[in-house]
Amino acid sequence: MRTFVLWLFCVAVALCQPPPAPRIEVASVKLSHKDPSHWGITTGHGRILADNVTMKHCIMSAWSVGPNEIVGGPEWLDTERFEIEARADQPVNDDAVLQVLLQGILADRFRLSLHHDTRPMEAYVLEVAKNGPKLEKTTGGESADTAGNGRIDSKNASMKHFAEVLSRQMDLPVVNRTGLDGVFNLKLQWTPEYARQPNDSGPSVYTAIQEQLGLRLRAEKTPIDVLVIDHLEKPTEN
Repeated sequence: MRTFVLWLFCVAVALCQPPPAPRIEVASVKLSHKDPSHWGITTGHGRILADNVTMKHCIMSAWSVGPNEIVGGPEWLDTERFEIEARADQPVNDDAVLQVLLQGILADRFRLSLHHDTRPMEAYVLEVAKNGPKLEKTTGGESADTAGNGRIDSKNASMKHFAEVLSRQMDLPVVNRTGLDGVFNLKLQWTPEYARQPNDSGPSVYTAIQEQLGLRLRAEKTPIDVLVIDHLEKPTEN
């Protein structure tokens, strides 16, 4: 009887234990010589595929920061490009978990070390426009982002997350001060300055964000949390 009770106790303890955290099972890093205008990072089902990326791209994705929130680093931070392919030991789809796994790859293969700091700098403050927001509020669910070249399509995103995604396409960091709680489906499309042609009638990001979302961007010098690179090495290919 005592043996049976002890067995039940052990089973109960085992069932209450959280599952082991995902770990990178295999990772490959190679130099890339592709056209620099095409790059991307895809995650899902326990896989991380980084195509033609710079280390700045990787840090931006791994810590959800914009290019202006990364300080220091070697000259090749934004010029050398890599192909990174990694697979976890389980098919995880949680972006936050995959970000942590990518951070681990950068620390292991690139010897990356960094720290947070707060520095005053010019930034865009994201606020609600005069006539109020034009947003589709949701009850939650799996989040997803498609973004790049003047387009953002975010599902179940908080305003803080939307500001982070927008920061990656702006020349300054974006700080959320909308005061809006909850999560939203957000679609924003504009013509970036670098892509604007003569007689182009496409909206600027400032016009688009007000007309399409009922928000606005205002430039202001404000304390910004930045990532300061302490150490970074080029990896050995494999």
